Amino acid sequence: MTSSSSTAANDSRQYRHSRHGCCTKGNWSGLNIAAMIIGFVLFWPAGLFLLYWNISGRDVRDLPGTIQEKWSAMLNGSFCRSRGHKAPVSENSVFEEFQQTQYDRITEIKEEIKNRARNFRDFRSAAKRRADESEFKEFMSSDRSKQDE
Repeated sequence: MTSSSSTAANDSRQYRHSRHGCCTKGNWSGLNIAAMIIGFVLFWPAGLFLLYWNISGRDVRDLPGTIQEKWSAMLNGSFCRSRGHKAPVSENSVFEEFQQTQYDRITEIKEEIKNRARNFRDFRSAAKRRADESEFKEFMSSDRSKQDE
């Protein structure tokens, strides 16, 4: 084997293992590829999104956490602030205290409503149980009277 042919073999081996090949950009693990294929099969825009996610070098296992972070940021309003929108900020501490007490009151009312709903469900299930029990006792007493005849 000549030195030029061994050099060519070395170059091709290096090319295969280097990070500069055509499709080496991104995170092409088996899990990422499988998720992308499933995404294309179920809903093609999801597949395109997963393709972008893979090309950008991210792992599919990081996707749920990222989505949750973005969703909570959007719900808290920081998503709008990060886009350049200004949130109305009061520099009045008395107003901010008042606003916080109102939020706390709303939270307390929500908890009270949840407790009342839970108590009402318990009451209804107990009432249903009592009704079923009385119906069963009536059936048993009527069944005994038929047996006595």
